[in-house]
Amino acid sequence: MKTPNLTLLLQIAGVLHLGLMCAGALMPRVVNMRTHLAALPPFIRQLFWVYYSFIGLCLVSFGVITVTFADTLAAGGNLARALCAFFAVFWTIRLIAGTFIFDMRPYLTNFPRRLGYHAINIVFVYLPVIYAWVAWKGGKG
Repeated sequence: MKTPNLTLLLQIAGVLHLGLMCAGALMPRVVNMRTHLAALPPFIRQLFWVYYSFIGLCLVSFGVITVTFADTLAAGGNLARALCAFFAVFWTIRLIAGTFIFDMRPYLTNFPRRLGYHAINIVFVYLPVIYAWVAWKGGKG
């Protein structure tokens, strides 16, 4: 695949990261997270919110890096390919966790939630595929 095509696919991936941030921002309300966390000891509750914030920071960073440096990533230098390989592994592990660990059925109570869930799963498939493709093919073609 030619570099301009890879660049466009990466730019789409970058924007999708920011879309995941929107979904992540809705999630605490949808799953009534504050109520569930209230029963936990303060340290565990704080630890959860710190982890949740760091995941958000990672998503924003992955998205901004991908959009800003899409052409550099597509060009396929060693660092670009390593970063794309890391992103591919990251999103593959997230896809596996989402498929085999998380049970979202209790929260998919209406059509918009089910639609959003399926849309997010499409993103979770798109991201590792694109990053793996760029890590493998970047700069070739």
